[in-house]
Amino acid sequence: MEESRLVNRQSSVVNCECFFYSRLTTHVSRQQTILNSPNNFFKMIRKQEVLNDVVIKFAGDSGDGMQLTGSQFTNNTALLGIDLATFPDFPAEIRAPQGTLPGVSGYQLRFSSNPVFTPGDLCDVLVAMNAAALKTNLKQLKKGGKIIANSDGFDSKNLRLANYADGVNPLEDHSLENYELIKIDVTKMTREALKEFTMGTKEKDRAKNMFVLGFLYWMYNRDLESTTQFLREKFGKKDEILNSNLKALQAGYNYGDTTETFTTTYKVEKARMESGTYRSIMGNQALAYGLIAASQKSGLPLFLGSYPITPASDI
Repeated sequence: MEESRLVNRQSSVVNCECFFYSRLTTHVSRQQTILNSPNNFFKMIRKQEVLNDVVIKFAGDSGDGMQLTGSQFTNNTALLGIDLATFPDFPAEIRAPQGTLPGVSGYQLRFSSNPVFTPGDLCDVLVAMNAAALKTNLKQLKKGGKIIANSDGFDSKNLRLANYADGVNPLEDHSLENYELIKIDVTKMTREALKEFTMGTKEKDRAKNMFVLGFLYWMYNRDLESTTQFLREKFGKKDEILNSNLKALQAGYNYGDTTETFTTTYKVEKARMESGTYRSIMGNQALAYGLIAASQKSGLPLFLGSYPITPASDI
């Protein structure tokens, strides 16, 4: 094999190390794999890093599907036997204007190979679908943490709605140098993946969250099957919606898998928990079960009084 040569590539996100190989390839240790790059000339060393604990915050406009994205990543995590805790954060049913700070919807997930008792205080990864999502949640991101930003959500209109000063774009002004910034034009790439579909642009854009989910599944060495099954059950009678979401999900996964910029994937091992049957359950659901059980065991009638839209509760 010829001597490998380091090729520096400028990137605002991650430095990529590429090596030239002759006909022969060598075994790569430490769970590294050799990936063919799109031009078939360079090959990239990709490594896998094992983590004990990760906190991800999904954030975007209330119409970006962050609650669904977070819940799907949560279900996928639970099926692997990894301990977890979540904290959904969404605005009132009466929505604030799109792109504004009060209209941001979030979903925080902590998963670990150790026992988990809280959803975490600071995040390791922040998914920001627009400028308002970044501004609202940046203070909760650890220094050195990852920001996955949808660059289309940082145009002049979104920046103005998020109350950034004229001419200021946090993705371009070096104010995020203390973090690892991953800029992806999710909107453009989702539309490109769905260009063969006859649905309108607005309908195509609704699959942006599936593109992001697919990318994160790649980043954390996940299988797509749980979400694929969910989509088939949810949209089984709506072929175009089903196929567009499946295509966007796969496109996000493929983007991570084939882009030379990303050289590291991550894995969290199965948690060390006692054997038995476990349920993935949200706090409201657990509270409802507890109230019903208390009513049954005490023989007393149960009454729930709540206000319906601040936001509405499913209790």
